[in-house]
Amino acid sequence: MFICVFPPKARQRDVLVIEDDAPLRELYRTALRAAGFPVVAVEDGLDALHHIESSTPSAVVLDLDLPRVSGRDVYHELKASPATGHIPIIVVSGREASDLNPDHFACILRKPISADELIIAVQNCLRRASLG
Repeated sequence: MFICVFPPKARQRDVLVIEDDAPLRELYRTALRAAGFPVVAVEDGLDALHHIESSTPSAVVLDLDLPRVSGRDVYHELKASPATGHIPIIVVSGREASDLNPDHFACILRKPISADELIIAVQNCLRRASLG
């Protein structure tokens, strides 16, 4: 008789979606949940920073043009802290890619994007983060 023992699966932390456009936020949340990711979605940078204080996400999907606290400020806050500097940040923006430095982000997606594009980007970023 063989008994297979598998190590307990590591608790998967949530993917934090930060998007001020409600229909897009819901699309991203629904798609990522359907792909098996725990998701927390917030509508602005201030809510995102409050969430991150209490729960460090596995990855962040970030719109740059946000109310109250901009996406760029959220990015700088995350990268400045040793506790959050490792988190992969996937930017989803309507801005031209030439406006963004790809070295600063795990991935840059230009709106509009499909649910599949978002899921693949998050999966790839988390895979790279776990290898590094």
